[in-house]
Order: sequence, then C-alpha cells, then structure tokens
Amino acid sequence: MAVRGILLALLLAMVLPRAILAAFSPGFQYFLACGANSAVSFPSDSPANIFVPDAAYLSPAGAPAVSASSTLASPPALYAAARADISAFSYRLPSPASPDTSSFLVLRLHFFPSFPATSSQYVINILSARFNVSVADAYALLSSFSPPAAGVVKEFFVPRDLFDGHFHVTFTPDAGSTAFVNAIELFSAPPEMLWNGPVTPVGAVVKDDMDLWQRQPLETVYRLNVGGPKVIIENDTLWRTWLPDGPYLYDASGLSVVSNTSSPIIYDSSNGYTREVAPDVVYQTQRMANVTDLLAATTPGLNFNLTWTFPAVKGSRYLVRLHFCDYEVVSSVVGVGIVFNVYIAQAIGTPDLTPNARATQSNEVFYKDYAARAPSAGNLTVSIGWSSKSSGGGILNGLEIMRLPPVDLSSRRYGRTKRTIVITVSAVLGAAVLACVVLCFFGVPYTKYSGSGWAEQFMNRWSRERKTGGMESVSRKLHIALAKIKAATDNFHERNLIGVGGFGNVYKGVLGDGTPVAVKRAMRASQQGLPEFQTEIVVLSGIRHRHLVSLIGYCNEQAEMILVYEYMEKGTLRSHLYGSDEPALSWKQRLEICIGAARGLHYLHRGYAENIIHRDVKSTNILLGSDDGSTGGVIAKVADFGLSRIGPSFGETHVSTAVKGSFGYLDPGYFKTQQLTDRSDVYSFGVVLLEVLCARPVIDQSLDHGRINIAEWAVRMRREGRLDKMADPRIAGEVDEESLLKFAETAEKCLAEAWVDRPSMGDVLWNLEYCLQLQETNITGDELDDMVPSSTSLLMDETGLSMTNVADSKVFSQLSARGEGR
Repeated sequence: MAVRGILLALLLAMVLPRAILAAFSPGFQYFLACGANSAVSFPSDSPANIFVPDAAYLSPAGAPAVSASSTLASPPALYAAARADISAFSYRLPSPASPDTSSFLVLRLHFFPSFPATSSQYVINILSARFNVSVADAYALLSSFSPPAAGVVKEFFVPRDLFDGHFHVTFTPDAGSTAFVNAIELFSAPPEMLWNGPVTPVGAVVKDDMDLWQRQPLETVYRLNVGGPKVIIENDTLWRTWLPDGPYLYDASGLSVVSNTSSPIIYDSSNGYTREVAPDVVYQTQRMANVTDLLAATTPGLNFNLTWTFPAVKGSRYLVRLHFCDYEVVSSVVGVGIVFNVYIAQAIGTPDLTPNARATQSNEVFYKDYAARAPSAGNLTVSIGWSSKSSGGGILNGLEIMRLPPVDLSSRRYGRTKRTIVITVSAVLGAAVLACVVLCFFGVPYTKYSGSGWAEQFMNRWSRERKTGGMESVSRKLHIALAKIKAATDNFHERNLIGVGGFGNVYKGVLGDGTPVAVKRAMRASQQGLPEFQTEIVVLSGIRHRHLVSLIGYCNEQAEMILVYEYMEKGTLRSHLYGSDEPALSWKQRLEICIGAARGLHYLHRGYAENIIHRDVKSTNILLGSDDGSTGGVIAKVADFGLSRIGPSFGETHVSTAVKGSFGYLDPGYFKTQQLTDRSDVYSFGVVLLEVLCARPVIDQSLDHGRINIAEWAVRMRREGRLDKMADPRIAGEVDEESLLKFAETAEKCLAEAWVDRPSMGDVLWNLEYCLQLQETNITGDELDDMVPSSTSLLMDETGLSMTNVADSKVFSQLSARGEGR
C-alpha cells in the first residue's frame, strides 16, 4: 500500500495543472541575480522568474562581483556569479508606495559556493566563506554561517513593519573570511500565510509573549511532505521544496502506514486554508498510526505514538505547523471518526484532536500552529498518539518548523503595538532635545554642527569640561574617514588580522602619516556593538594614562563602527604565558607587567574624577609593548573599555547592574547579587595574577575536576604549601622565595569571597612593587625599614600630575615598620 501511495503521488505531481500551481502572484517582489551583468531566467520556477542584476540596490557600490572559472563545468546560470566581499555589504530594496495586505515578506537567499571564484579586484574564496546575515540593522538571521558545498536556499518570513519604506539585508564576514550571496528573492507573503489563526502555546512558552513572536523574523528550518515524496519547487505554488519525512521518523516495524487519495483536495479559503499555505500534493499523502481497537485492547501499555525528531538549538523558540486532511470524515450521527493526541516538544499540544470537528467533508484540509521551545536535550519532537476516544490511529500530512532569532524575549518588551513604540521614542527624544536646549542656553557654548557625527560633538564638549584631575583636552578631531582606515588595513585584509573578540575583529594598520595602529571593527550583526562602541569612545577620549591603551580615533560611516588605537606590537599578556610559541617571560618581567596593569586599573578607580570600573579585566585585555625607556623592557597597558561603567557615587557602596564580564574572571559576589564595585575588578585581577604565576588557562576542561578552575586549585595549592607545584616551571630557579610567597598571598586576597575583604587596587599595587623589590634585592623583611617603595609616583599620569601619594599614608608607615605588605 505504501508503494502504491508513493507512485500515485508522483503521478499526480507530474500531471497537476501548472495553471493551478502558479495561481499566486505577489503584489510586491524582487528577484536579484547577485553579481550578474544581465538578467537570468530561472526555469525551475513555474512560471519562470526573471532575476535581474543587483548593482542598483547594492551598498557599497564597489562590493566585488565574482564568477565561475571558465575552465570548470558551467553551474546553473543563476549560480554562475555571486556578490562577495571580505567586508560587509548590504542591499536596500524600496517598498511599494501602496502596500498590499500582506504583513510578512518572504526572503530567500541562495548560497551555492560550488566553484572557485575570481574577482577583478582581488582573490575571494567563497568555498570556505563564513558570515552573518541581518535585516533592519537589528535582527541576525544567520550567525557564523558557512553554506554547504552543495549549496542551500535559506528561507525567512520577515515582518513588514520592521522597515520604513525600504528593506535592508546585510552580509557581514567573520574574521578573516568572506560573505557572499548568489541570488535573492523577496516578495510579499500571502495574507493567510502566518498568524492567520490561533497559535497553541506548549510547555514553557508564555502566552503573553506571543504578540512579540509576531514581530520577529522566522527561519524555515524543516518542511516535510509526510508520507509522500519530495515536492520540488515546480510543484509548489510558492516555489518551495518539501522533503520526505522518513529520515526524521522513529518508526518501529509496522507502527505506521502510508495512505493517499485521488479525490480533489478541498480548501476553505474563508478560514485561511489555501494552496498558498500548502499545495495539493502535500495533502494527497499522509502517514497514519497503525493501531486498531483490537490491538489496543490486547496490548495494554504499548506506545502507539508516531514521533518525528528534529535537531534543534537548546532553548530556541519554534513555530510548529501540522497539516491535516481526513480522507474519510465520519458524520457525528454515525460515529466519532478519528481522534488522537498531538504532542510538541514532549508536551501535550492538543488532546483528543478531532478532524471532523474542523472539516465538514472528506479531503477538506486544515492546519494547526504550536509555539514551543526546544528542551534542554536539544532535540525537538512532534508526536501523534492514540486516544482512548479513537476508533483508529492519528494522521499527519505535512509538517513545517520555523525558528525565531535567538534573542531574549524579556529584553524586547517594548510595547504592544508599533504605535506605542513610536509614541514612547518620540517622547524620550523630545525630552532629550528639550534638555539639550536648556543646557545649551544656560551654560554650553554654541557649536555649529560639523557633520562628523554625534561622538565628536560629545567628545569636544567632554574635553572642554574635563581639564583637571589628570585629564588632558582632546583638542584634535578623532573622527577618521572610512577610506583612510581601509587604506591603512588594506581593506581589512585577512593577513592583517591580529585578534578576534566579542565586539569584532582587530586588524593591524598603518595610517597615512606612518603611525602604526590597531583597528577594531565591530560586527554589524552583533547586538552589543553600539553600546560598547559608545562606551569605549567616551571613556578613552576623556582619560589618558601611561598604562591605559590610547584611543587614536573612530569611524561611524556606512553603518561601520570602528575604533583605532595605538598599536601594541607584543600582543596580549596571555599570548606570552601559554598557548603560543612566544618566549617565556622572566619572573621580573611578569612582576613589571602586573605592576603596570595595576597602575592603569588604580588610575581608573581612584585617579579620575569619577570611579570607573573596567568590568572585563583579563589577560587578553592587558596588552604589551616595548618600553620607551632605555631599559629595553616591556610595558603593559589595560585595553578594551567597552563594558566599563561609572562606579558608585559618594556615600554609596555599589551600583546595581546586569552582570557583564568573562567566564572564569567574574566576581562571584557580583554574579550572584548584580551589585558591582571596583573590588570586582580586583577579583578579576587576582585571577590574572594566578595566570601569570601558573601559566595556564583560568578554565581548563581537559584537566581533572579539582584543577579545572585556576582560582579554586591555586588557592588550595598555596594553603597546602605546594607553590612549587603550581608555579610555571619555566621560571624555576630564578624566583626569590619571599617574592613568590608575597605574590601568591596577594592573589589569594584578591579572590576573597566578600568584596569588603578584598584589598583595593592601590593595596594590590603596593604589594606587587614590594614583590618586585624582594626579587631585585633578595632582602628579608627585617631590611624593609630602609626601603623606599616606588609607589610614591605610581599614580603619575602623562601630564606629570600626581594623583595620590601612597607612601605618605598611615597605612604605609605602619606596614613599613612592620616589614610586610598589605
């Protein structure tokens, strides 16, 4: 019976009138052949669609077009060219003046990297491309996506109200990689396609979140013709592909059977059931649970569920659509007919689903939508199960699963309607404008807008108002043109890539005047980019210190967010400790590096007019360069201020804020209570001190349980008197024992559970200088009375203005007399 059903379905697909299949005509559509010089017909569509060249919609206009090598077998015409670049590029597609009734757009992106690509500008490798795709400059559709060699078409449903007159889609390459696209389809979805009827929340999904779901894009991840063959795009009204369900079905022997119908399929368009939702060929075959009353009565406890299992992203949100078509609807006068249970994500979706309660005649179709989250196990399951009210097993004709972007719904509760958003934003902007007018009228000198962006305007005012307390005026213009940055980095060439982080990629460059720089370029698909970009500019434009990395400039052109810093040629502290071939640092060099970093952090905490908390102290954010002095040593500078924030005001003990930082370095108290103090930086710095001492990662899952976390393991080892077993063996024999003991003790104090029990950064700095003098002189504690620590000038900034004189403090006097550090 199963074989006959499949053969019949294939025959029906071949003879089905094409006039029926092509009934849908979008009111708004674009078909782009990316990188092509002329229009390309795509005959697989029915009727054939014409894909036009993309150049008119491309930004920047210079993004390279690539084509297949002529020596290879010719790929299909639509995939013989592509738009590809090692930099980000976008498409801007105008919406029609009179929009149709559709509230969603269908976006299909064609990726076929099946040929080595050539470009008139430079070599571009699309075979190993990895990139991000986003829309509306806010929603990441694909993250670090690498298309399969055989090619793929990705489909999305995008809410129309995300765009104001123009549709934007952006392709952003990963570090050292390429972004590309062969073709783009964009057209209005049929009005009945999405959110046309009620959606059943399942499991942990909150009903109040459903209106937010409808405001976000959906990616089609699975589309199955249950019980039937593959449906190709020629046989679907919206040019879709439906795959067979066999690979996803858990089918014990005899548990299911395939059924089919040759009778016409009935659609009730008044309820939103049309061929645009799913074509006839999907409803003409179905899979049935092979269960009878006799089997159920004679085998109690037998699991009669039919289950389909799909790999899914743990915790992600999915819209699951199940298509049904009962071939033998039984009148309620004669009997109940088919009744069965539906389970989604291992939870009940619909108990006792009764097709004849929804369909009035045989072969009349309907579908049901469910909202669910993938469970912790990762797999998403769909099941139809036998019900005690049934006279037979359940049925299923088609199955679709769509995924929402992986964002936290709680962070996007911005109102019930677009009108609410507009009103709220307008009110906030109005208040902000009014406040600015008042400030300008009463005390801020008028400055004519120069057109170089908000950041420069803000920083110019910042520099005028902050001329004391170690600050120096930022008198030069910090904005650097994008063209100059591209020239400095050879258009962000991968050979200049020197680092990758959460904000983006870092490239080495040389400005036109010969200044070597480090260029940090934000990933535009990153939702954290803009706040970090703003924070970095504000912090680094207002402070300057020998042990803080200097900001040279920034760029915010063409949706780029770029920061330009002084270049630290020796890289990160971590790279000199482990995981690379860098020569081992001596113990003295390690102490000098720690002292330099501590000076920078102490300046943030105490040397500035306001208490600045770094919030992301770690060994990769301590950069090394050659010391300007005659010693030929190494200088350390603290970098990456994107997570920094102002600390508590006078009289307050902490600020309450969301937890930010890096795993392994986070202050556990801050993590538990969300109460942030500058002693959170001290905790993180204590972890860095252990990295310096032990030369191993802070978290190493390859080690046994007791050694995975460096903080727990090192503190235990020190208390057991086994410092020699935890210290980097490469410095064995050169470390003074007293210096080593004091260093380990200082690190442990930084890691105290309660922040009030941790030393200040000034205390940490004092102890580190004490360790250095012990190392240099090999003295004992009794000789400290004659020692003058260099901490008297540790807070000197580059202007020469001393911020604090630690040596004059009462604490220092007491400790010097006692012959020990803090």
